[in-house]
Amino acid sequence: MNYEYGIQMYSLCDLAEKDLAAALKAVGELGYSYVESAGFFGHTADDVCRMLEDANVTIRSAHGSLKELLPDKIDETIAFHKAIGNKNFVIPTAKIDTLEKIDEFVKIVNSAQKKLAANGISLVFHNHSVEFETRYWGTNILSELEKRTELGFQIDVYWAFNAGVDPVVYCERMKQRIKAIHLMDGLLGGRGKALGEGHVSLEPIIAMAKANNFDMIVESEGFYPTGLEEVARCMDFLKIHG
Repeated sequence: MNYEYGIQMYSLCDLAEKDLAAALKAVGELGYSYVESAGFFGHTADDVCRMLEDANVTIRSAHGSLKELLPDKIDETIAFHKAIGNKNFVIPTAKIDTLEKIDEFVKIVNSAQKKLAANGISLVFHNHSVEFETRYWGTNILSELEKRTELGFQIDVYWAFNAGVDPVVYCERMKQRIKAIHLMDGLLGGRGKALGEGHVSLEPIIAMAKANNFDMIVESEGFYPTGLEEVARCMDFLKIHG
């Protein structure tokens, strides 16, 4: 393995929600270099900084809610993320399945993106399969966000694959907007697995990501038999194929 890999902490949510410090330390010991948060479970910024330092990992991105970007919350959000050293705020999901909902979403993110950027933080959107589906207006959700915002994109290769999209072709087309990829595996139909245990052809994706110098953030959602044991198998895969 000759590349630094991150881990999406949702992969260990069964442990992290009970003991975030232990979860961070565990992924550092496995060889992950940085993390992407999936919640801070009530911990202060000082707490998080101490846990990251103790675990010898850094934070490069964080999944958060659209509510955190509303005018009455965004200053607090910015202060927290600046304090922990996070430079990428990622919206992992949004119910924007009509043009009216997209209009409202675009209004919020375009305003928030400017304020975040002024504070050194990128605003990023993470896909699932649903955003690739052609809608009644003739395009898909990702196409609308690409045209109507300056959002960065975090492409989850498994959910792209699950939607019938070639992740390599899509990422090559979108490479100027991509902030990172989620390196994930799974079965057709929506069941996540550890890397190398699903249907996704990961080696060409890893090669493409390296060629474009994309951050690769591992996500594994099977939790079999635990989240920690599954992400350990993901690291074993990367030591051979990464």
